[in-house]
Amino acid sequence: MADTTEMPRDTFRLSQLLYDARYRSMTIQVVAAMLLMLSLAWLVDNTVQNLAALGKDFSFRFLWTTAGYDINQQIIPFSSQDTHARAALVGILNTLLVAFMGCILATVIGVLAGVLRLSKNFVVAGIMTFYVEAMRNTPLLIWILIVFAVMTEATPQPRDFREGGGASMILWDSVAISNRGVFIPKPLWGEGSGLVVAVFLLSVAAIFILRRFARKRQEQTGEQLPVFRLSLALFFIPALLVFFIMGRPITLEMPELGGFNFVGGIQIRNSLIALWLALSLYTSAFIAEIVRSGILAVSRGQTEAAFALGMQPNRTMQLVILPQALRVIIPPLISQFLNLTKNSSLALAVGYMDVRSTLGGITINQTGREIEGILLLGTFYLVVSLIISSVMNYYNSSVKLKER
Repeated sequence: MADTTEMPRDTFRLSQLLYDARYRSMTIQVVAAMLLMLSLAWLVDNTVQNLAALGKDFSFRFLWTTAGYDINQQIIPFSSQDTHARAALVGILNTLLVAFMGCILATVIGVLAGVLRLSKNFVVAGIMTFYVEAMRNTPLLIWILIVFAVMTEATPQPRDFREGGGASMILWDSVAISNRGVFIPKPLWGEGSGLVVAVFLLSVAAIFILRRFARKRQEQTGEQLPVFRLSLALFFIPALLVFFIMGRPITLEMPELGGFNFVGGIQIRNSLIALWLALSLYTSAFIAEIVRSGILAVSRGQTEAAFALGMQPNRTMQLVILPQALRVIIPPLISQFLNLTKNSSLALAVGYMDVRSTLGGITINQTGREIEGILLLGTFYLVVSLIISSVMNYYNSSVKLKER
């Protein structure tokens, strides 16, 4: 019987943490993490000691004290007797409102401008080129002030809407554009309005499901379903049927001139309009360049192949070019959405009460809680940016090339 010898086992030695490639990278990461944690701990401890030397403590109790100031643009009710926490919430909602509307309008204008910049019509391409270069090479703050000046100086006063004043309301006397803002009808929710809204939301969800099904069917068979007509019918018909069956539970309160200003309806202040339009126009110039570069990144052979199959230019752009260009467009588009959201902090220049003006401005000045306020403000922008990035990255993963 042959003798068998066992291979000597490799015993672990501390020196392997530095000289063995299997452990070296982990060692470096652990040491770096420990140094980072120690640095943060030292920074926090030093901050607390300095605050104590000044007779201050680190606390967020100020959020539950009375704010003592008013907010001009409100999505939810607020008064000066409410807390700083509610004031911060109102500012957050105002920021999210202008960021959401800005991202939508900037995307629509940017896509149109980017496509038109590639037009073979010299005049159209030249106008779009001038628009893009003028917008993106001028500071955003200047555009905000320009739009705000136009809204306040070039629009009529409320008294001009009286008979013989020279100004009149538009859209069947339901909308008034004045130097004090834009006044639009206000919906009044009666009994049964919740059912109408629920049916409408279900219809919107059905539209998304239908379009997703149509896109998958087209990828598998090449057959195009009449999605636009079906979506249009789903968008209007079910909610309108329920609306009339329930006896019109939703009515509109029209703005009317009373005294020195309009009463009734919803007042959209010029500060919000100026910030929204300026952010949208400014960001759309960058989005236009992103769209143009994304379209040019698609091989010209794709367009020629579509034309050879008899497809019209608009259908070629919609079904062939843009779906492929999206894979190039979306990553830099995320950065533009993030920039627009953070640039909304310039609202202070026109008096729009966003989270920078409430939590990061008046609240800090009144309570003296600079560190806590700025920490909360930075956390808000960080969380919003991460949410936007996550949503857009999910969409980006849904349109990327998939192996079959």
